[in-house]
Amino acid sequence: MSDRKNIRRALVSVYDKDRLIEIGNALSSAGVEILSTGSTANTLQNAGIAVTEVSQYTGFPEIMGGRVKTLHPRVHSGILADQNNPEHLAVIKDLDIEPFDLVIINLYPFAATIASGANYAECIEQIDIGGPSMLRGAAKNHGSVAVICQTSQYDHLLESIKSGGFTLAERKQLALEVFRTTAEYDLAIANWLGTNDELPEWFGQIWRRDKVLRYGENPHQKAGIYSGGPSGIVNAVQLHGKEMSFNNYTDAESAWRAVLDHRDPAVAIMKHANPCGIAVCALGVAVAYQHAHECDPVSAFGGVVAANRKVDLAMATTLSEIFTEVLIAPDYDQDALEILMKKPSIRILKCDSLTISPTELRPVSGGILLQETDLINTAGDSPSNWKQVSGGSVDEQTMKDLEFAWRSVRSVKSNAILLAKNTASVGIGMGQVNRVDSAKLAVDRAGERVTGCVAASDAFFPFADGLQILIDAGVIAIVQPGGSVRDEEVIAAANMAGIAMFFTGVRHFSHA
Repeated sequence: MSDRKNIRRALVSVYDKDRLIEIGNALSSAGVEILSTGSTANTLQNAGIAVTEVSQYTGFPEIMGGRVKTLHPRVHSGILADQNNPEHLAVIKDLDIEPFDLVIINLYPFAATIASGANYAECIEQIDIGGPSMLRGAAKNHGSVAVICQTSQYDHLLESIKSGGFTLAERKQLALEVFRTTAEYDLAIANWLGTNDELPEWFGQIWRRDKVLRYGENPHQKAGIYSGGPSGIVNAVQLHGKEMSFNNYTDAESAWRAVLDHRDPAVAIMKHANPCGIAVCALGVAVAYQHAHECDPVSAFGGVVAANRKVDLAMATTLSEIFTEVLIAPDYDQDALEILMKKPSIRILKCDSLTISPTELRPVSGGILLQETDLINTAGDSPSNWKQVSGGSVDEQTMKDLEFAWRSVRSVKSNAILLAKNTASVGIGMGQVNRVDSAKLAVDRAGERVTGCVAASDAFFPFADGLQILIDAGVIAIVQPGGSVRDEEVIAAANMAGIAMFFTGVRHFSHA
């Protein structure tokens, strides 16, 4: 036995008129009585569809430019009456009120209005009051009423009209979508009103699952990817390859962020959220990729590669010779894609969002941490604002290398040491529990290339021992934040070695 509930009476009030006449004709053909408001009623009437205007039904006119039109007991009683409750039915019968079986409403476009740059008064007028009230009432009463709040549900609605109405399970699912819709709507308003707060007292975000991933960091962990924040790699278009995994996404995010820290053509190769090579080159991404790969070719195998410029044939040809899990870039030349797509497993992502979110969230047990994103645009990141504390003058190339190393070390997990030459990394020490070990690791990975290179440290040297490892290896210049209680000891070691050292006054820790 079907539990479908027949639709006899519908309330229709929509801002988005897409497919409205189609829906009105379907309801009318099924013998459904339609009540409607304002422009919705006019649209239906002009199409020859019989409609009763809500103001005629309530005996109360629309006032205040439409601010008050459906906020009336005759409307809300018909929506909220539990049709399985004899007492409810008796009450509305005595008041000459008929119940609704279907409510179709979509809301004023508040989010689109604020995104358009509209002024404050215009935004305020796009805060819907009657719509959410009726939607929530119908959703609460889903035992009796089916409620449609999105035009994407219209095909389902048309099928249900033909089938004799909605089942209880369907009405429950429609109610769920209503509460999700009104929650998102209210959240947009609350966040907009609080946008002047750098660290708001209250904020929220709606996340929608885009897809379920095969698993998380490990095969026994379930995982999915959700969108809802600023545009980024979640919105990237996958042009080729296997499905993205959880770890693919985390490495792609790290690689993408690393190249966005640079103005010139840049390529980063990531492995386990750390760069195993990063380089910039005015000649283009093909040369930058070659230099980045030379930093640590062993670790680059199976890595994730990001470029901040269009991938050309030259880069694609070289990259296609090396096993790569993911490649992400803002665009690709067609002949480059043809070369890359010969590799069945490489995941090719096109991401046209080159902006970095101004804030970032990190979950902790019981809550989240919110902070401003560590952007490479502060005064301390410009060499013109650095303070030279040791050594003599340095040439133009050395300064370029120091600036490159300083911009690049932000993408390395702390404690971080990055060695660079000719605007390419030659050795990276990352994620160690002390700066001495990071310095040793960077020098070891650089090998013979360490001689004559520069170094960047994401935070100050607490002692001179880490610096001394770099000096003994052949580093010629160093950039670091400074600020240690033993800065004089560290400066003395640099002066004794005759190397230039610069303090930025800015730290670039990356712990997570």
